[in-house]
Amino acid sequence: MKLRDSVNHIEAVARVYHSWITGLVLSLVSRKGSSEARDFVFTLFRNQHEEKFLIGLNKLEIDNEPDAVACAKYHYFSNQLGGVSVEFLEESPQKAWIRYPPPRWIWSGTAICAIPSEVNRAMLYGWHAQNGVTLKNSKLGFVCTGTTVDGFPGLEGFYREFEQPLEKNQRLQFRFDLTCPQIDPKSLPALDSATWPDQRKAKAYRNYSMEFVRNALPILVDQFGPEEAQTLGTLNAKQIGMQHYHDLSNNMGITGRSPEDFIKLLHLFFKSSGDFVVGSERRYIERTNRKLFPGLPHKVVSECETSLLEGFLSSHNRFLSLKADTDGDNDRFTVVNTT
Repeated sequence: MKLRDSVNHIEAVARVYHSWITGLVLSLVSRKGSSEARDFVFTLFRNQHEEKFLIGLNKLEIDNEPDAVACAKYHYFSNQLGGVSVEFLEESPQKAWIRYPPPRWIWSGTAICAIPSEVNRAMLYGWHAQNGVTLKNSKLGFVCTGTTVDGFPGLEGFYREFEQPLEKNQRLQFRFDLTCPQIDPKSLPALDSATWPDQRKAKAYRNYSMEFVRNALPILVDQFGPEEAQTLGTLNAKQIGMQHYHDLSNNMGITGRSPEDFIKLLHLFFKSSGDFVVGSERRYIERTNRKLFPGLPHKVVSECETSLLEGFLSSHNRFLSLKADTDGDNDRFTVVNTT
């Protein structure tokens, strides 16, 4: 496989996972209400923060920077690797701006029109308001000066180390009367192309998207219980699979509609997701690891992933169905005729 083809495949897979997490939040907004979606987003971003923040500061070699600057740089570099449009400005050692200009990554496309303000703010409460606590700096807070869902030209704000310790309700503040200064794109730090070639950046984008889904589905089970989580999660996953099949198949050069063609698509999808495929025949495929859900935290999680694949198949050929068998760390997917 040519390197450019490999990069294109990985990016197509990343778009699936990216849309999956966006679609899941939209499903909760429309089917459960904004307060339930808010709680879900808060927990998701708090979990992401606890899992990634301190490790990321070290990996990015910015853990010795002043806290406000380190926090803003963390968002700048980590989001840039995840394919997010982002800007950074250090105003002083105690104040640093971070800005996400449109289009917003997590609320991509028309999704931005359906996200309530409280759901969007839950992301900031889950992560940005927690940085000072994690760094054991009671004076560090985040001041949000604009959000795209409220009609501002981007999500923006600054980390600031205040003169006095902050109360819990002061760790995240909203000052829509302020605005981020002009940022010269030429002044922004750039990733080293030698260290970050196209394939590595594509994998970072894919992993960034996958990590959100990996954390999100167990939260769905915890918040709503297995039965309701399965109903919500499998429908959402199937819808995303159906919607993304054509982008995926066109990108991977799958033009036929036979069972064999679908197995080829699954083979490329799994490999581009970072899975290890051990067997692939005319109508079935086997894999021995799950990069998305290692260890299967809950049966519902596996059912949601299968539903995503069923969504692909529904668009590929609606007269075929998918049989999934899981045994320990091994999965086998078989395409069968329904006619």
